[in-house]
Amino acid sequence: MNRDKNRPGLHLTAREMEKLSQVALGKETADIVVINGRLMNVYTSEILDNYCVAIKGRRIALAGPDASHTIGPATRVMDAKGSTLIPGLIDGHTHLALWLSIPEFLKHAIKGGTTTIITESMEIFPVAGIDGVMDFLASLKNQPIKLLATAPGMGSISKSCLGVPPKTMERLMAQEDILGMGESYWQSVFQNPGRFLNNFQTVLEHGEKLEGHSAGAHGNKLSAYAAMGISSCHEPTTAKEAVERLRLVIYVMAREGSIRRDLESISKVKNQGISLRRLILATDGITPADLLDLGYMEYLVQKAIDYGFNPITAVQMATLNVAEHFGLDHAIGGIAPGKLADMVIIPDPRTIRAKTVISNGCVIAENGQLFVSPRYHSYTPKSLNTVTLPKKLTPDDFRIICDNKCDNDAPKKKARIIEMVTDLVTREIIEEIEVVNGELKESLKTNLAKIAAVDRTHTPGKSFTGLIKGFITSGAMACSAAWDTSCIIVVGVNGADMALAVNRIHDLQGGIVICENGKIRHELALPIFGIISELSVEKMAFHMEKIKTIAKELGVDFPDPVLTLTTLTGAAIPYLRICEQGLVNLKKGRTKGLFPDQTTRTP
Repeated sequence: MNRDKNRPGLHLTAREMEKLSQVALGKETADIVVINGRLMNVYTSEILDNYCVAIKGRRIALAGPDASHTIGPATRVMDAKGSTLIPGLIDGHTHLALWLSIPEFLKHAIKGGTTTIITESMEIFPVAGIDGVMDFLASLKNQPIKLLATAPGMGSISKSCLGVPPKTMERLMAQEDILGMGESYWQSVFQNPGRFLNNFQTVLEHGEKLEGHSAGAHGNKLSAYAAMGISSCHEPTTAKEAVERLRLVIYVMAREGSIRRDLESISKVKNQGISLRRLILATDGITPADLLDLGYMEYLVQKAIDYGFNPITAVQMATLNVAEHFGLDHAIGGIAPGKLADMVIIPDPRTIRAKTVISNGCVIAENGQLFVSPRYHSYTPKSLNTVTLPKKLTPDDFRIICDNKCDNDAPKKKARIIEMVTDLVTREIIEEIEVVNGELKESLKTNLAKIAAVDRTHTPGKSFTGLIKGFITSGAMACSAAWDTSCIIVVGVNGADMALAVNRIHDLQGGIVICENGKIRHELALPIFGIISELSVEKMAFHMEKIKTIAKELGVDFPDPVLTLTTLTGAAIPYLRICEQGLVNLKKGRTKGLFPDQTTRTP
């Protein structure tokens, strides 16, 4: 039941076939002809000197040593003067639904030569459902470059956010710009097969891809995951892990983005004498600051070359390999007749710096200057109002009170605590905590603070408060972009600052807020789905740096404090996490209370 979609602009039309052939035969003239270029042919892994490319409309009509017969009075002739022509770059796995609006992101991303981006949509579904995802997909349309997406897989520690209803997945698979299901965490799939496998089947029946997330899976577990039809994984951090997946016919997306930088370690795979045609470069998301300072996909390709990859191999990893993985190589991924005219002129094969960027047959940038404006999208009122709380929170909402079985006269009580091991990894520890009048008290002497997850969508106001060690020593910090859930996540040393931060996020309809001593020290509004700003890249980078500075003053000593905070609800990073329902051990997939031997209640 493979239902090939009609993706507008990707499939050749009869009219285009006629026009392109007429240009190639010299019976019609081209719109643009690039001459005197060194064409990097990613299909044959060779560089062809003194080549020309003739473009008609959105597509390439001819690629060869002579295109003079395609040039007419109205043809724009671009002399490459010996510079190298490479295909437009493709990011096969990223998260555009976070921090920056689409047009603000594109203003910077496309200048470097990226002409196609494939993004997850998982951040939107928990907080805005199918209507929100559709609104987001609408924002991707009619942009200067091609923006495509994967449907949310929705591995989550929150039962209210776990999985996608089958009818919803059917509807998503019918969308022309959906290429498959996004990353589905292997532990979540194994622990909840009923929530995933029918959707897996639906995706495969539509001829689309199942994107994987196999961090920590090896041997039989990895094979079992691959046997479900998983097509790719961006989680390998070493060459050994990459090779294991490549041998199982899993495309490996070497990640070099703001969350992790794994390319240097994975680059050792080039010395093992195996085919690299299933190795892909991907960002897995990039911060505003990195986008400004480093660039986008051009940075990844350059890093691959710097780490010793052959330049043609490095370019293949960000062009043809990605296109083939997603079944888009009939249209993109290389420079050849009939393909969409997506190409970049760079100084030489080893210098990935865009002199000219052509997308869909149009020159969209030259020497860092953008010639086209990304389209702004008007989101629905519903998408701009996703933070719902039934009442203003108070300090009492973050009290931890022993239940009736607890001995209120006992001076201490054993409690389950999230301890920070690294900026992303946590573990579970059990410690005795002071009890005062039946209430558990955090203690700055032991670097202990409170952490709470507050649902803002499914059961608004439902919350769970726990304890965290090694995160913050003063004030409170909250964010509405909590991973894989519909929660606002907040940490703090007192309930008053925690309540102030969460209430301000409600007022902003999403954001990041830092409070101390009853005052808001800094805030950043994220009004689109509670996860995306309307600010420019430059302003976003400023605010994120300001948040980092203030967080450090409050004792948050992590490279990216917002990332550390928002991952505490995530279902993919080891190993003790929190949601509105309680603490969750990812290894076993079980929700736990605060006390090892008793339940607790939070007012």
